[in-house]
Amino acid sequence: MKPTTALWTAAMLVGLQLIASSSDNIVDRSSRNLSSVPRDLPQKVEFLDLSCNNIQRLHSGDFKNTTLLKFLNISWNQLEHIDPETFLDTPQLEDLDLSHNRLMILLGQQYLLHAGNLKMLNLAYNEFLNMTLGTEFTFLVKLERLALGAKNVSIGDFKNIAKLKLRSLTLCLEDGFSYETGSLQALHAQKLQIVATSNEAINFNLTADALLLFDEVELMHLTHGYRQLSDQLLKIKINTSHLYLTNIAIEWKDLTHYVNTVLSTSIRHLSASDVAIYKPPYIDTPVTSKSIMKSFSAKRAVVMSFFFSQNAVYNFFINMPVESLAITETSIIHMTCPKSQSPILQLDFSYCALSDTIFSRVEGQETIECTNLGNLTRLILLGNNLKSLQLLSKRMQFMKSLQHLDLSLNTLVYDGMVECVWPPNITNMILSSNSLTDSAFKCLPRGISTLDLQNNQISAVPSSILKLENLSSLNLNANRLRDLPVCNGFPILQELLLKSNSIHAPSVNQLTSCPKLNTLDVSLNPFTCTCVLRSFISLGVKSEKKHSHTGFQLLAWPLDYYCSYPESVRDTLLEHISIQEVSCNVGILAASILCPTVVVIIAIVTLCNHLDIPWYMRMICQWTRAKHRARTRQLRPEDLVGVQFHAFVSYSQHDADWVHDTLLPNLEGPAGGLRICQHEKNFVPGKTIIENIINCVEKSRRSVFVLSAHFVKSEWCHYELYFASHQRLTRGSDSIVLVLLEPLPQYLIPSKYYQLKSMMKRHTYLEWPQDRAKQRLFWANLRAALQAHLPNAPVVE
Repeated sequence: MKPTTALWTAAMLVGLQLIASSSDNIVDRSSRNLSSVPRDLPQKVEFLDLSCNNIQRLHSGDFKNTTLLKFLNISWNQLEHIDPETFLDTPQLEDLDLSHNRLMILLGQQYLLHAGNLKMLNLAYNEFLNMTLGTEFTFLVKLERLALGAKNVSIGDFKNIAKLKLRSLTLCLEDGFSYETGSLQALHAQKLQIVATSNEAINFNLTADALLLFDEVELMHLTHGYRQLSDQLLKIKINTSHLYLTNIAIEWKDLTHYVNTVLSTSIRHLSASDVAIYKPPYIDTPVTSKSIMKSFSAKRAVVMSFFFSQNAVYNFFINMPVESLAITETSIIHMTCPKSQSPILQLDFSYCALSDTIFSRVEGQETIECTNLGNLTRLILLGNNLKSLQLLSKRMQFMKSLQHLDLSLNTLVYDGMVECVWPPNITNMILSSNSLTDSAFKCLPRGISTLDLQNNQISAVPSSILKLENLSSLNLNANRLRDLPVCNGFPILQELLLKSNSIHAPSVNQLTSCPKLNTLDVSLNPFTCTCVLRSFISLGVKSEKKHSHTGFQLLAWPLDYYCSYPESVRDTLLEHISIQEVSCNVGILAASILCPTVVVIIAIVTLCNHLDIPWYMRMICQWTRAKHRARTRQLRPEDLVGVQFHAFVSYSQHDADWVHDTLLPNLEGPAGGLRICQHEKNFVPGKTIIENIINCVEKSRRSVFVLSAHFVKSEWCHYELYFASHQRLTRGSDSIVLVLLEPLPQYLIPSKYYQLKSMMKRHTYLEWPQDRAKQRLFWANLRAALQAHLPNAPVVE
């Protein structure tokens, strides 16, 4: 596919986003070997693709039933003729692609008389001999993009579109192309695209007129002729401010010569994309030291060789005398430091492969940091291979003017062991989508005002952090926070974003530490709709009112605030939840319950004595105990043959300390009297892990799973849950006991743990309480769930 076709297709796909996704709106009949327009097209069709067929003619009435048609692609057919009234019934047609056909004369496109709403028209790669446009083009008053191609271009060919204000004009050059100087003077277009052929060099008279008449010029599909183009740039008058090179193949010496030439002209912006570089250098290439050019950008550049000097390539670009340098979507693994103080103000190395060694060099055993980027104010490094936040602070410590820093979409971590040394003037920092934890707050610039930490692993904002006195906006969306943070370290914080965390019951009283707060977002959290949420619901209702006295706006209220627990009100909006004060105030609740209870008790005692009810109750109790003993006898000793342990404990290695120090001492030995199977002690050496897991599960009456965020990330925990789930089918639904070590929202559980999700929804699980007073009851319940007589088990000393 030729470049102009690819660009046109991309533009049409963008237009598709504006229309509905119904199957009747979009119809694809491409590559169907059609010889005519189908008659069964839906009346609601807005996008129609008939490309790559054998249609030779469009007739009047072909589109009479498609009055809503906006996008029509008939490229790559055998189209030779189009009837004048073909588009009489498509008044909304905006995009028409007729490229790669056999149309002969541009003067005779009478069908355009009924296409006055066209915004995009592609007539490239037909069999037009001359570029002369007919009077019918004057009716295209809304036209924004036009693509053409012909062998000969002469003065006056474009007079019929002289009044149009085009956003872009694309000229596709063909073999044997001829151009008369001055032919483009009648055009008014913001951007001129020139698509070269692979067989011939680009026409220099055409490029001379293009650089004289158009603010933006794009040269596409060049493979040779760069030296001649460079020489031409020094001889002609240039009014172009932005020059693009797209989808080109070029040798390194031609590329550097061309860039150095452009740096010597009045062109302010040079951009290159989809560049294949041949014969890369082994030594440094000189770059012009002075220029009025403002920016240079390169996207998707590929070096077509394995053997070259990477530093020589990097040195050429980093030493360019421009204010803005961008190299994106290119596999560069390092960037050198400029050789002298650089004028660069903005650097963008997005979606490359940069590591933590960026800008530094090693001499002997010493790492030399870069000191020549002192003018840099904006640095974008998102989507790279950066890992250490502390090392990056060292790389940038001498960038004294740096204000905006984007380090998102990396794998950054900070262990808090070594102090960070950021430059002093950073005010805006983006650290989203990394692996940062709570300690990241100890590695931040002191003067920062806007901080983005969304999509990391932060569970709490440490209260011991140094004050960030200028911080006004803090984004902690999609982390692991369990409560609202205290603002003691952020005295002027105005915006706090906490969307999609693990906040069950926000402590509203902590907002009193945020006197300047005016925007708060706590949406899409797993709220527990009990008494503890009553004050937050009240806060949300007040913030919704126009004359609210809360002092801030609660974003996304009320639609993104709903209950996750209890089950009876799941997915109910918080504003629809009514929690009465009587159910939350202990004094009122006690008074309202105690008085009626005393009266009822007195009445019951009196009634029981009168009707001799205690006697009946004793009988019922005796019957119940008898039924219980009968059920107990159904578990015969032979049912426990081979069972040696009361339970097999499955847990993540990250939770091993809790299991060894807390769980096992309370279940084994004198405290619990239970025999527990665990992998450190009971796995048999020499057997595979899978065999050991199966043996332990089979030898244990029950399986205890210690659930946490680490558990659902462990592959071995997944296997243990899988085999225990199969055992549950033979031993009953009570063979698995779930212990929830920390809150584990459903959305954090991977889809492969569908059995765990199902069990957590249908069965009660034990939650480990942080309150010591509640832990005794926890152990009593857990031991009761595991207690059983195992007569055939060996004695464990």
